[in-house]
This record gives sequence, C-alpha cells and structure tokens, in this order.
Amino acid sequence: MNFTNCTAETISNKSKTVTEKMLISITLAVITTLTTLLNSAVIIAICTTKKLHQPANYLICSLAVTDFLVAILVMPLSIAYIVMDSWSFGYVICEIWLSVDMTCCTCSILHLCVIALDRYWAITDAIEYARKRTVKRAGMMILTVWAISIFISLPPLFWRNHNNISIQNSCIIQHDHVVYTIYSTFGAFYIPLTLILILYYRIYYAAKSLYQKRGSSRHLSNRSNDSQNSFAHCKLTQTFCVSEFSTSDPTMEFEKINACVRTPPPYDNDIDMAGDRQQQISSSRERKAARILGLILGAFMISWLPFFIKELVVGLHLCTVSPEVADFLTWLGYVNSLINPLLYTSFNDDFKIAFKRLIRCKEHI
Repeated sequence: MNFTNCTAETISNKSKTVTEKMLISITLAVITTLTTLLNSAVIIAICTTKKLHQPANYLICSLAVTDFLVAILVMPLSIAYIVMDSWSFGYVICEIWLSVDMTCCTCSILHLCVIALDRYWAITDAIEYARKRTVKRAGMMILTVWAISIFISLPPLFWRNHNNISIQNSCIIQHDHVVYTIYSTFGAFYIPLTLILILYYRIYYAAKSLYQKRGSSRHLSNRSNDSQNSFAHCKLTQTFCVSEFSTSDPTMEFEKINACVRTPPPYDNDIDMAGDRQQQISSSRERKAARILGLILGAFMISWLPFFIKELVVGLHLCTVSPEVADFLTWLGYVNSLINPLLYTSFNDDFKIAFKRLIRCKEHI
C-alpha cells in the first residue's frame, strides 16, 4: 500500500548497485511467488473439497483471493519500481496500480476483521448464530468489505492533479489532504485493529469460561450415579459445547466436542483423578488457544502497525522518512498476505488433508 509522499522527494543520489538490485529483486520475487502459491492452494482446496464448503471457509477463501490479487497485481510492479528507482510504466498504469494497491491491501485487513467478528458470534451466540451463518450472510459480509475498501481507497482520484505531475518518474499518492490521511489510516487500519483486539479478547475469555464450566459440570456429573442427572448434564454441556461451526477456524481449538454421557467411575479416587485430568486438559487447551490468537494478532500488528504509524506521522507532516524505509515498511505490510494463508488454515485438519491431496495430485501429473 504505497501512498506516502516520502518517495516523492528527490531520489537519493546514491543509486543501487547491480548486486543490491539483484538481492532485492530475488528476495521480493521469492515473497511474491510464495504468496501466490500459498493463496492459490487455499483457494483450490476450498473450491475442490466439499467438506470445506462452509460459510466461514468462504470468508477465508475471499481473504485468499484478495491476498492473491496483491501478489499478482501489486507486488510485481512494486519490485520493478524499487529496483529501477523510477516509474517507467506511464501515468495510466500508475493510477491503476495505486488504486488496486490501496483497495486490495485495505480489503485484506478488513477481511481479518470480519473473520474475527464471525468467530466472535460463533462462540458467544452459538445456537442462534448457527442458524444465521449462511452462504448469503458470508457473501454480504464480503461485499461490504469490498465496498468499504473502495470508499477508503478511491477518493484521491477525484482531487489529484491530472495535468501537472510534479515528478514524472514517480508513482505516489500525494498527502495534500490531512483529513484524508486521518480518514484513510483510521478506516483501513486503526479502527479494524481496535475491533480485532476487542473481538479476540472476548473470544478468548468466552472460550476460557466455557472450558471452566465444562470441566466443572463434567466433574460434578461424574460424582452422580443418577442416570437422570447424567442426562441433564448432557443437556447442560450441549449449551457450552459449540457444535461444529467451521473446522477451518483456529478458534475451534476452544470448542472440541466431547461425549456427554459417561459411566460413573466406581471409586472416589478415580473420580478425583479424572477431574484433575480434565482440568489439565482444559488448561492445555487454553494455553494453545492463547498461542493461536497471539500468532494471529502478532503477525497482523508486526506487519501493518509500523507502516500505518509512518503513514500517519508523515501525512500529518510531523516527520519524513527515506524512500528505503518507506519501501521496507510497505513490503512488511505486503508480507501479511503471505502469512494469512498459513495462520488461517494450518491449525485445521480438514485443510491439512486437502493440501496433502493437492500435493499428491501434482505428484501424479
């Protein structure tokens, strides 16, 4: 997402050496290729695996499509721009590239927001949301994300000077409008980031509460020899055990379906040991859930937070940064499109099976 005015300054007198250009181009080309392949694999896996045809997976598929577009439409021209130290593709291509860059990167970020929202509803309003979680609803969420991204990204096209381009060999969006700087950075990142943090915080504590209630209710039911109590316990745990919403959801680590009715053990010592064992399992799942959420939030913030801090302070004319720093922070954000398919599918067995099947198919070709 290259909309800083830092690169509008005169290009540094020291041009890159051939070796530097080769190293930069190879590194960025590897990132681009991996991003393309991983997101393609997610798209193909969802499209060809019937078990993955679920509303929650369609959100992940849409995210993969968005990141795929970043990889094939944005990254290659960015590599050429960085390596050549100037823009050589003309004004029209520049306008298209900047618009696609901003729209796709914003859309990718907003997808993470709606995925978090979908998971929050799934774990906090399980029974009701299971009825509402339809393909149509997922489609509406995706359309909303794209519409918001366009509204955030396209306004500069209406006030940009089309006749007098101050620097012919650059392709940047000028930050002449402070209001737009605030509007775009908050709309594309700071508001979604706040929402994601709140949602995943609530998801974690809701899941933790479910674990604790489930563990205690099981322990109590194991102490009862009354079959009616066991049946009542089964009905109770069904309110806590969120039935399979989406097996592509890493937060499903929170919600493993367990057998409700158990034969009571004959000895109290066995009951106490079973209760302690259940507590250990719950604690282990809580720690694993925390690690998963930590990875998701950490990767997102490390990738995009530095870029948007720079965008805000530069857009408000509080400081300037060198073109090299601006390019590095831009590509740090692009890397999020490489990380997303790993984080949002690697914790799921159904995706692992689908990926293995794709690999086997390629080996037979």
